[in-house]
Amino acid sequence: MRRREFVTLLGAAAWPLAARAQQRPMPVIGFLGLGSSTEMTRYTAWFVRGLSETGFTDGQNVLIEYRWAQGDYERLAPLAQELVRDRAAVIFASGGTPPLRATMAATTTIPIVFSLGGDPVKQGIVASMNRPGGNITGVTFTTAPLGAKRLELVRELLPQARLIALLVNPASASAEAEERQLESVAGAIGSRILVVNAGVGSDIDAAFANLAQQQVDALLIPPDAFLLERREQLVALAARYAVPTVYFERDFVVDGGLISYGVPLSDSYHQAGIYAGRILRGAKAADLPIVQATKFELVINLKTAKALGLAIPDKMLALADEVIE
Repeated sequence: MRRREFVTLLGAAAWPLAARAQQRPMPVIGFLGLGSSTEMTRYTAWFVRGLSETGFTDGQNVLIEYRWAQGDYERLAPLAQELVRDRAAVIFASGGTPPLRATMAATTTIPIVFSLGGDPVKQGIVASMNRPGGNITGVTFTTAPLGAKRLELVRELLPQARLIALLVNPASASAEAEERQLESVAGAIGSRILVVNAGVGSDIDAAFANLAQQQVDALLIPPDAFLLERREQLVALAARYAVPTVYFERDFVVDGGLISYGVPLSDSYHQAGIYAGRILRGAKAADLPIVQATKFELVINLKTAKALGLAIPDKMLALADEVIE
């Protein structure tokens, strides 16, 4: 081969490489989660779906960098800082207030999308629901009022229930409000709330042993990322101790829990994915109104009810959005 031909071929081969080297790198979405990838796979899939609806596909024109705290709150701050150092174009803080606060402390410029139970205005996170301002927006769902509905479900199922336990994560920002509201409602209907704390996995085992000693009539599980992460453990212990339990999310019931009533978390992750994509398209977080969840669902597992020797009232079955047999 002549030298000129070789140089020409070499130049032709090198041109695509040079062009690719000059291409703009794909934007990065940081995903900060309190739990683990194993337990949260079904929810992250909804985030990815929402993102795809805005034209972004992970690995093709965007990269999603996941950081999981594995239930350890102390890991959140360094993980958030790591995403900032990686120059994420937007960060999704999932799992409630702790991941969001850690991300807010790490950056005041990178857009942040959150999924949060409670009022972000009252918590001082955003200026208003319609125009959040700053670099933050997201999805919120009211949690405390739904606790009263779960208590109502217990009374419909067990009219004679007097001692009802509430398992809470003391690190949850909404735990205190949940306790106050349920104690007020329970007092009005002649029941008593027993608050049991659980902030780590071993606390949950001890809590159920305590519930058995106290001979509680039922158990309420309020919205919390840590408790969601311990879904299988909670369902298994409720079955072992034969405690009728009302949860906040349908996946507990899909996994064998008795009843759930709450906001579908899949919807909030889906919306968060849409917002992340819109921000990548040029929207400003400050101008994206906070999305308030309006859909609630009641899910009942008849097989679990039978195992507990419970008959689900016809009225409750008629109101159920899903009945698992």
